[in-house]
Amino acid sequence: MVVTNGRGERVSGLMKNDFTVRDEGRMIDITYFGTGTDRVALAFLLDASGSTRDIIAQQRETALALLSRFGQTSRVAVLHFSSQSELVIPFTDDAAKAGSAFRLLPLPGQRTAIFDAALATAREFKINEHQPTERRIVILISDGLDTASTVTAADAIREANARNVSFYVIHLPLYTPRGGRLAARPTSKGFRELAAQTGGRFFTVGDAQSSLNPHAKYNLDPVFNAIADDLNGQYVIGYYLSSPDDARRSRRVDVALTSPRHRKLRVRALREGYRLNDR
Repeated sequence: MVVTNGRGERVSGLMKNDFTVRDEGRMIDITYFGTGTDRVALAFLLDASGSTRDIIAQQRETALALLSRFGQTSRVAVLHFSSQSELVIPFTDDAAKAGSAFRLLPLPGQRTAIFDAALATAREFKINEHQPTERRIVILISDGLDTASTVTAADAIREANARNVSFYVIHLPLYTPRGGRLAARPTSKGFRELAAQTGGRFFTVGDAQSSLNPHAKYNLDPVFNAIADDLNGQYVIGYYLSSPDDARRSRRVDVALTSPRHRKLRVRALREGYRLNDR
């Protein structure tokens, strides 16, 4: 969840005692409290089709710098995809090993299945291995043009939400002549929603001028910093139920601030509830 002030700015520095939690209307004791970067499981999902390969290959050091901002118990995986996805580096705490996977080779096939790959990546986060205090995120880097998926964006979003996975989407747009100028090609339906409907964020990198320069350098450092800041501005709360009744029923969680001095602050949960059998 995040807390914002009247200007929409993130509010940090709050403590466990500043919050109250109700599960299905019942007051709950908070047993864990931390920020979104204390324990992170991060999967990089990298588009190995077309020109995005070269851009992604430039980001190795930037990606490693992002990992250094997470807690020591964090882990990382790397997947590549074109018409099919490939798990290149399973979850590991070895950042250097993960960094080596930013050297992409063309995968067989000229088509791109973004949503198939997104669903497959969400499934790498095993339900029965989930640590309640772990923040699960996918950083998807792609041109946003899906030409081969057998599932929809809604399918991938549903799977991600069932496993508490948020997508941070970095769009590297392709440009085409339109009306006498270069315009970004529209992304496939649901590409933006991967971020919007899973508690992540959407970023666009590059412009028409850089798209014309085959030697253009892309710096994703500001984007990765924004992702780290976004996670650091989130609060993670964990608790136990006294009796896990209604285990297969969706449960609503309401979080509020306790002190009157915080009355101008707004709490926004990334998800409104959960299912016990999804945890």
